[in-house]
Amino acid sequence: MRWALVKVCLAVTAMVVVAFAVPLGLVVQEMASDRAFSNAERQAATMGPTLSITTDPAQLRKAVESTQMGAARRMAVHVPAVGDRAPVDIGKGWVGERAVAETRRIGRATTASVAGGGSALLQPTALGSGDIAVIEIYVPESEVSNGVATAWLVLAGVGLALIVGSVAVADRLGARLVRPAERLADAAHQLGEGRLGARVPEDGPKELRSAAVAFNSMADQVVELLANERELAADLSHRLRTPLTVLRLNTASLGDGPAAEQTRSAVEQLEREVDTIIRTAREQRAPGAMGGAGAGCDASEVIRDRMAFWSALAEDEGREVRLAGVERPVRIPVARPELAAALDAMLGNVFRHTPEATPFAVDVHDAGDAVIVLVSDAGPGIADPDAALRRGNDGGRDGSTGLGLDIVRRVAESTGGDVRLGRSVLGGTEVRVWIALDDRARGGTEGARGRRRKRRGA
Repeated sequence: MRWALVKVCLAVTAMVVVAFAVPLGLVVQEMASDRAFSNAERQAATMGPTLSITTDPAQLRKAVESTQMGAARRMAVHVPAVGDRAPVDIGKGWVGERAVAETRRIGRATTASVAGGGSALLQPTALGSGDIAVIEIYVPESEVSNGVATAWLVLAGVGLALIVGSVAVADRLGARLVRPAERLADAAHQLGEGRLGARVPEDGPKELRSAAVAFNSMADQVVELLANERELAADLSHRLRTPLTVLRLNTASLGDGPAAEQTRSAVEQLEREVDTIIRTAREQRAPGAMGGAGAGCDASEVIRDRMAFWSALAEDEGREVRLAGVERPVRIPVARPELAAALDAMLGNVFRHTPEATPFAVDVHDAGDAVIVLVSDAGPGIADPDAALRRGNDGGRDGSTGLGLDIVRRVAESTGGDVRLGRSVLGGTEVRVWIALDDRARGGTEGARGRRRKRRGA
């Protein structure tokens, strides 16, 4: 659009320059010619008084030589025969007797072209005897075109300056129009790539400002819809997987028998259906859409709430539970449902993958620029932590939804943090979740994603 506007202005300005400069140049050329012949007419008129008094060749020659044109050898006087006196020709003629006779016949000034270049003005003058003498003035081509070339150069320069100026102005106007459109397109690409914070400055022409307002409103609506969808996905994991884990653990105490087997089979079938629902919800989530602008919660309050639920189940299984670091509020940039889902995933893994009566602990540390959540147990540990972190990225080939540590990692990486698996002080597995608190740690997001890609390619 910018180049199109430049081409339009270039064409319009060029047409305007041609429409005005060409006629003006022709006028200047005509004025130069008129000026040259007017000067020749004035020089010819100076001989009128002399011719009205005398036709003596000597007197006429002196009069001719006293003029500017005569001194420059550009004037000739042709006197016809008077009585018994022969015709008199003073000075050199340029157009011949025929042109002189024709001028004498018609009785008015004429011009004729000279063979060697230039023109001649033939001015008839009445003599005292009533006859007509002809004064011939030679006008060279250089005098006829004097100043014309300079005028054409000036007009060409002015026209070129106008064209360049119009192109520059059109380019600036085009940039002013195109830049908001480019920002709108760039923001649309960013939004399509999952960067939900992309917005368009509401400036530029009225139409583009309206488009920017509409785009920003649409982006806000998309963020709100995705936030609702994230809450739904987290709610699925919280409301379905957690009670299901409790139910599955309780079925283990039913013993043997047809009723117990049917119950366990029904629970497994229910778990598979729930896994399918959760997997479908995860596939519909936007990549990198964890958290959302302005999302946040009190990590201590959320952890206390979830531990109240899991502690009851731990008491039933004879597990010792330790909770530390939640005595005071700790704000983190993670939505409450996301943190609850991540915590349920970690604690659910403890109950699922460790024997009954295995103790576990949850610790919260406020490191100033980050909050560290540690979930540790005294179980057998994880033989391959990297494989455990990759779990869920293979599309669930092992029958798992991959919701556990994958949810935890997404929560951490949405803030610029990460997740690490190691050996706990209790002797089993320790899941260390690093949640960044400020923008200084945002640079770690790319590093965390790079580590995730590296783990996937391992």
